[in-house]
Amino acid sequence: QVQLVESGGGLVQPGGSLKLSCAGSGFTFSTYAMSWYRQAPGKERELVAGISTAGVRTKYADSVKGRFTISRDNAKTTVYLQMNSLKPEDTAVYYCNAVRGASTHWGQGTQVTVSS
Repeated sequence: QVQLVESGGGLVQPGGSLKLSCAGSGFTFSTYAMSWYRQAPGKERELVAGISTAGVRTKYADSVKGRFTISRDNAKTTVYLQMNSLKPEDTAVYYCNAVRGASTHWGQGTQVTVSS
């Protein structure tokens, strides 16, 4: 059974940091490109960051470049999202995504709220 389980969300003040984790199981993690998406209330889900299978290539949404860092540990079948200098507009449910060809899997999401 394929599972992606996110953790690390919570409430943080503007300017603060959080590190999200997404643990994968039930599939060959190292062969999937991994991404983080987010969805704010009333908005469409958007790509935040992506990382290639070996972690060599990464991509970021313009809104998070220089503040967020995606990484992965294939031995631990986990992908991370380090979020620094958080802003209220980063408030959203953050989802982990795994893709290989036509095969895609989603996590259940973790809430991130940036507020004073």
